[in-house]
Amino acid sequence: MFITLEGGEGAGKSTQAGLLAERLTSTGRSVLRTREPGGAPGAELLRRLLLDGAMAWSPAAEIHLHFAARAEHLARTVLPALAAGTVVVCDRFADSTMAYQGYGLGADRALIAALTRLLPVQPALTLLLHIPPETAAARIAARPGSLDRYERLDAAFHARVAEGYEALAAAEPSRFVRIDGEGDMPGIAARIWSAVAARLP
Repeated sequence: MFITLEGGEGAGKSTQAGLLAERLTSTGRSVLRTREPGGAPGAELLRRLLLDGAMAWSPAAEIHLHFAARAEHLARTVLPALAAGTVVVCDRFADSTMAYQGYGLGADRALIAALTRLLPVQPALTLLLHIPPETAAARIAARPGSLDRYERLDAAFHARVAEGYEALAAAEPSRFVRIDGEGDMPGIAARIWSAVAARLP
């Protein structure tokens, strides 16, 4: 089973991906936790290029870099795990490219959609964590260290990303489950587990 977690900055995806992987492992399942961009050596190299902000990529180049990283991630990590019967929990996938590049940065959504259709696998379940903009801003501000290039973008960008996610969820209600990302971590994890347990074979 291929499960993805999506949402804007500060939504808590990485934390909840870890908690979900632990809960699934506790049921006796083989579980792989991974992330995008990244999740394989070559994809991690591309992640650094995309997130450090040193290069101003053209919109088309940025889309293709994300899908190049995704191709490596799928080939080296996700597809072998799924073939072995492992549950894969992934922090971001192709929906992030549509939300961030397509909606947030105004890149070519038709190109992103076409490349997404060519992927050899799609998530069985996507958990969309949503939080109010003020909560997201507070969480981003509280993060230690320097922010990546997406975290540094303005509130209007993050609002467009949220709009993109809502459009994606509305278009595929059978795949997306919206999760309230506010409150304490155990409460959010319980809401996620309820959604996942209902889909487990």
